Amino acid sequence: MTEAVFYFLGACAIVTAALCVLSRSPMAAVLWLVGTMLSLAGIYVLLNAEFVAAIQVLVYAGAVMVLFLFVIMLLNLGSAKSDLRGPSSVAAAVVIAGLLLVELAALWNYSPERLAAEVAQSPAMSDPASIFTAGELARQETAARGVIGGVAAPLFQTYLVPFEITSILLLAAIVGAVVLAKRRI
Repeated sequence: MTEAVFYFLGACAIVTAALCVLSRSPMAAVLWLVGTMLSLAGIYVLLNAEFVAAIQVLVYAGAVMVLFLFVIMLLNLGSAKSDLRGPSSVAAAVVIAGLLLVELAALWNYSPERLAAEVAQSPAMSDPASIFTAGELARQETAARGVIGGVAAPLFQTYLVPFEITSILLLAAIVGAVVLAKRRI
C-alpha cells in the first residue's frame, strides 16, 4: 500500500511540475508549484521524515509561494489567452522528460554495493567505505540530538550566514517588486 501511495504522489509531483513549467499564467504556475510542493511533502511523510515534510509545507508551500503570489499580484502580470505554451515548449518538455526517464532506467539497478564496487575500481579511491561514512556520521548525530537538533545545529552554526543572506535576497526581491509596481501606478 505504501508503495502505491508513493508512486501516486510521485506521479502527482511530476504532473504538477510539468503543468507549472508549461503554464503561461504566472498565477497558475505558482498554484501548480504549490501542488508539487504538497506532493513532495507527502513523499517525505512516507519516508518517515515528518519534520522535513512539515517544513516543506510551512516554508515552501506556505511562505515562499505566498511571497511569489504577492509579487505576481503586485506586479500585475497579465495572463495569456492559452494556459499552455506553443508546440516548441511542449516538445522541449517531452525531450527533457524522455531524458529523465532514460536516466531513471539506467539508475534502476544501482545499489550502494554496486556503487561501492564501481568506486573501488577507480584508482583515486582506496577504501570504498569512506564514501558512506559521512552519511553514517549524520545518522549518529541525528540519533544523539534528535531530528530537530540534527537540522538546527548545522542551520544555525555552519550555514547561518548563507541562511541570512537568502532572507536578505528575498527581502530585496520584495522591495524591488514594490518599487516596480509603484512606478506603474
